[in-house]
Amino acid sequence: MADVGGGFGIGIGVGVGVGVRPYAELTFDSEGDVDRVTQGAVSRMEATDLLVFAHGWNSDRSTATRLYDRFFAPFEGLVGSGVRLGYVGVVWPSMRFSDEPIPDFDAPGALAEPGLGGALDPLTRRALGEFWPERRAELDRVAELLAERPDSAAAFIEFGALVRELAGVDAVPAMVAPSVPAIFTDDVLEVCQALSLALVRAGAPAAAAPEGPGLTVGGGLRGLWDGAKELLRQAAYYKMKKRAGVVGERGLGPVLAQLAAARPALRFHLIGHSFGARVVSFSLRAVPDRARYVKSVTLLQGAFSHYAFADRLPHDKGHGGALRGLQRRVDGPVVACHSPYDSALKIFYPLASRMAGDSAGLLGFDERWGAIGHDGVQAVPGAPRLTLDAALREGVPAAGCVSVDADSVVRRGGAPSGAHSDICHEELARLVVDAGRMGR
Repeated sequence: MADVGGGFGIGIGVGVGVGVRPYAELTFDSEGDVDRVTQGAVSRMEATDLLVFAHGWNSDRSTATRLYDRFFAPFEGLVGSGVRLGYVGVVWPSMRFSDEPIPDFDAPGALAEPGLGGALDPLTRRALGEFWPERRAELDRVAELLAERPDSAAAFIEFGALVRELAGVDAVPAMVAPSVPAIFTDDVLEVCQALSLALVRAGAPAAAAPEGPGLTVGGGLRGLWDGAKELLRQAAYYKMKKRAGVVGERGLGPVLAQLAAARPALRFHLIGHSFGARVVSFSLRAVPDRARYVKSVTLLQGAFSHYAFADRLPHDKGHGGALRGLQRRVDGPVVACHSPYDSALKIFYPLASRMAGDSAGLLGFDERWGAIGHDGVQAVPGAPRLTLDAALREGVPAAGCVSVDADSVVRRGGAPSGAHSDICHEELARLVVDAGRMGR
């Protein structure tokens, strides 16, 4: 099996600390290969309906387990008497940045060591080493630069080159690699300035931001190192984004198809948070035509394009989204929850998704780079837009894409990610139940 990274070892099929039963974990490595022990545990679950939940980027194994325990807790009291639930936590190799607080789990800054400023705290440094085990020398130098914060353009150029190596991105001109995000190809000083400004927009202390085109704040270039740390974070996210699609398409999708073939009456309800929403959505590529075993998909602050399900892109009519039409493989609705309080998707996702060679500039507004967890499904005709209250009161459509504004509950969190991880609410559990037609 490939590297599992981020503290995700091979599971034994049962999650310690998860209170619901029956519960099993389904563990994948970075190439989408499944651990057969965990697959066997899921296949033996006695249930009519399986809730299959994939965690997002800011997770290690213990965080994922706590998320599943908290999110799954209300379901038994919400479903009808004819529904026997089985609970599945998808475990895939992500990593935890300890300076990103998770509402209900951490206070802002609770995990990061105080007094470090923009330097890497020990927990994040260790997680990065597990995520990139073959790049320890490069990570040591990155950590050294972030701790020293040299007032030197040459240091930033070195840092940018190291980050590109970690991300697996070659330093090539935009016309050669137009699909590479601009944060890895544009001038590193300008990128770090843009990221520093974005941090302030997300609620970081204003003193950390560089001002104006001169790229300086009092102490020369030192004010840009907070943006440099954010560039490192984006390199990890870039790797995780690609990995999430692989795990969904090559891992989770085929495993669910095998299980459905063996147990045709079993109903699947897919739930994904952040990049986990990408995992469950890309698993739809493995659903055979005319198969009806996926009964609902609920995307919680999904970190992928809001045009993913579109047959035609508004800015390029000759192409569709990466998941165009795949909502038709779901025998029920695809529900995309979104919130304007999610700084990770409102501010950083479009900045990090903008492709090389784009003329709008890193901080220029362009709807091409929006996330589905920021403003819901876009460019899919007939896809309704509901508030969470309306969805719970009136129900969601029986099929197709629907966007649900969840800002009434998804609203807490600190910089830099905002409310991105504020998803453990009974209202969202009720939404999953309604989407899957499992209610009383």
